[in-house]
Amino acid sequence: MAPIAANFDYQRIAVADGVALNAAVVGSGPPIVLLHGFPQTHLMWRHVAADLAADHTVICPDLRGYGESDKPVDIDGTVYSKRTMAADVVALAGALGHERFALAGHDRGALVAFRAGLDHPDRITRLAILDVLPTLDMWDVLHGVSAAVGFHLYLMAQPPGLPEQMIAACPDAFFGHFLDVWAGDAQPIPADIRAAYLQACREAVPSIVADYRATAGIDVEHDQADRAAGNQLAMPVTVLQQDWGAALSFDAAALWASWAPDLHHDTVTSGHFMAEEAPADISEALRALLQR
Repeated sequence: MAPIAANFDYQRIAVADGVALNAAVVGSGPPIVLLHGFPQTHLMWRHVAADLAADHTVICPDLRGYGESDKPVDIDGTVYSKRTMAADVVALAGALGHERFALAGHDRGALVAFRAGLDHPDRITRLAILDVLPTLDMWDVLHGVSAAVGFHLYLMAQPPGLPEQMIAACPDAFFGHFLDVWAGDAQPIPADIRAAYLQACREAVPSIVADYRATAGIDVEHDQADRAAGNQLAMPVTVLQQDWGAALSFDAAALWASWAPDLHHDTVTSGHFMAEEAPADISEALRALLQR
């Protein structure tokens, strides 16, 4: 997999028993960790990371189960919980010498970042969320025929076996579908990056499915417990989203405000892959968050 920039330092860092993450690190200054989404790898941050590296230490890992990071077998339904994956991120930053750091996540990485903010408020100084809702709210707003937009959520929520078999039978068609239909721009992802994404996904079908299956299981339980306890994100939070609320009839800003008292919420005009479609806008938003 090609490095995102010539001056990025690639490292494999142990974060848990038998699990190491592949991470690209660049720059110096206050640390910020950038977590990728689906069906991508750390490569999605190549433009934003290069910009932020002018005055920050930027850390771009492949999440557990993705890219060139380790892909442990999910033996009990917890191996790919967002709690476990968030602990990976905290351990990664600590291993690199950063006890406190800013954190931004897109899509699946945003769910990991959300959980990190709730579980490790003493470690996360700022939090940016790109184009998701919290797990509980996501399931609540999907209903009727409009839920068809999230068909993959329901497919990968099924018990182990069938989803993995179906996806592995035509992985490029499955993963490529999302790269095509979720993009606002016809060509936000160049051919070499797309090929890297598809290769990474082909090699990670069981772990990607396990990540999604956790979001229909243990991740719901963790979010329910936080909601019942009245837990909220203690740090400044920026949320950038497409206007899914208009399409699915919900108020995204209000849903996020219930979790994040110090919230800046904005609706973007780019497609889902906003860090690749509009990297200058995302860099600007992250810099504004870091100055709050």
